[in-house]
Amino acid sequence: MTDGLLRLLRFFRGYRAEAVLAPSFKIIEAIFELLLPLVVARIIDVGIPSGDRGYIAGMCGIMVLFGALGLMSTLTAQYFSAKGAVGFASAVRQGLFDHIQSLSFAELDRLGGSTLITRMTNDINQVQSGVNLTLRLLMRSPVIVFGAMIMAFTIDPGEALIFVGVIPALSLVVFGIMIASIYLFKRVQKSLDTVLLKTRENLVGARVIRAFCMEKSEVEEFTEKNDLLSKTQKFAGMISSVMNPLTYFMVNIGIIFLIYTGALKVESGVLTQGLVIALYNYMSQILVELVKLANFIISLTKCIASGNRIEEVFRVSSSMEYGRKSEGLSQEYAVELEGVGFSYQGASSHAIEKINLSIKPGESLGIIGPTGCGKSTLISLIPRFYDATEGVVRLYGRDVREYTKDALSSYVAVVMQKAELFKGSIRDNVALGAEGVSDSELESAIESAQAGELLREHPEGLDYMIEQGGRNLSGGQRQRLGIARALARRPRILILDDSASALDYATEASLRRSLGSLDYSPVIITVSQRVASVMHCDRILVLEDGQAVGLGGHEELLASCEDYRELYESQIRSSGGARG
Repeated sequence: MTDGLLRLLRFFRGYRAEAVLAPSFKIIEAIFELLLPLVVARIIDVGIPSGDRGYIAGMCGIMVLFGALGLMSTLTAQYFSAKGAVGFASAVRQGLFDHIQSLSFAELDRLGGSTLITRMTNDINQVQSGVNLTLRLLMRSPVIVFGAMIMAFTIDPGEALIFVGVIPALSLVVFGIMIASIYLFKRVQKSLDTVLLKTRENLVGARVIRAFCMEKSEVEEFTEKNDLLSKTQKFAGMISSVMNPLTYFMVNIGIIFLIYTGALKVESGVLTQGLVIALYNYMSQILVELVKLANFIISLTKCIASGNRIEEVFRVSSSMEYGRKSEGLSQEYAVELEGVGFSYQGASSHAIEKINLSIKPGESLGIIGPTGCGKSTLISLIPRFYDATEGVVRLYGRDVREYTKDALSSYVAVVMQKAELFKGSIRDNVALGAEGVSDSELESAIESAQAGELLREHPEGLDYMIEQGGRNLSGGQRQRLGIARALARRPRILILDDSASALDYATEASLRRSLGSLDYSPVIITVSQRVASVMHCDRILVLEDGQAVGLGGHEELLASCEDYRELYESQIRSSGGARG
């Protein structure tokens, strides 16, 4: 039940001093608090009957001293517990982020973005809060509860038996509710994942939803999921809320018996009034601490549930193991696909199958086909975003699985249809992954990507700030900066996955000529649904339902491939001829 949280404690290694100092100062505070009822008893039994104001003032001074020392101790404990909890949460967050970055696309697809965001934020915050309370209350509450019982035995063993009966009964209630709550709070976090996923989908797809007038149905679906989360939270809260009334009831029953039997013993001379007040104070201290402990248990329950969820991600290991080779074996072919097939996890059929293809250095290849035919899946196997489930993918004569991750990254650059830009300058975005690149090289890459006007339009040049996601740029500008980012690395293999879809034909033609004149002559693989984007390539691969139905030059495919000919006639002839 707590295995996940316990495994996370490996991130607490740098905060061992805080883990010792925070509870230690809390114990010191608890000791001063346990001594106060005895001082009050002395004032009642000695100072007040004798009318000795000096004695009373001295005892009050001792109470103030104990209170001041207790305050200093608790402030010190709060500092160390906060430092330890925040540092621990920061280390877990960094470790989780690093681990997520190490996972392959297959694991990221399976886990899902929404649940990873929840675990990086809400779950870690819950763990931080739980650790903070643990450092402050885990030792203090038991010291107060059992210390009060021990002090009661030193005053009167008979009265102390009431403490012996109350404390186990309270512990049974507290821990019973804790065990029941852990499962419920885990369900709450899962429901929160679902709500976050729905929210994220609606924010990202807001334009699509409005274009199809689906706002009402989306609101209804969100309401349903949000209501489920609310009901789960209410039920979990209802179970937890039982704790405080039960503890108050049981402790107050104990106080009634304590005062009743104490009054009888005062009347018979066995106990003094001051000692009965001291026993009452000890029982009140137990009540206060058990209320704190109840709240602590609720927080700890959430902490355990969240800790287990975080550890679940850490337990997921990447299905990819990279090799140790950084250089190819042969320069005859840049890319070779031999009997390659791939199916996504849980899919009933292959996304692509039986693909055989060889691309020479400096050659350009176009890949075309209808939506869902496997174009993006095929090119994702070349940089090893996924591993082929059948066949072999080679780069420069070597299996891609033998290369190091850095070597694959230096060989292959992929530009997706949706260019992901980050908040920062143009320089930061284009230089991403290209270490040591100069400003002149960045400007050259931007010019080659036909994005030079972006620098000329803004006097800041490379320092022009881009908003998150490139919101202050047009779709075409975002795509061209994405291409510039790839060119800045001077890759041997450049893959353009429909990354010119937002460009007009003239700009696309200029981009194609610019890429064709690059001095390092990379392999250029262009994925598109537009014939005009691939017809100028040396060869064109036509895909249909995950299978290659044609491979050759433009004129050759017009004569031999019916699928390609249909695409050509529907796009080029109907629009008045080829462009660019």
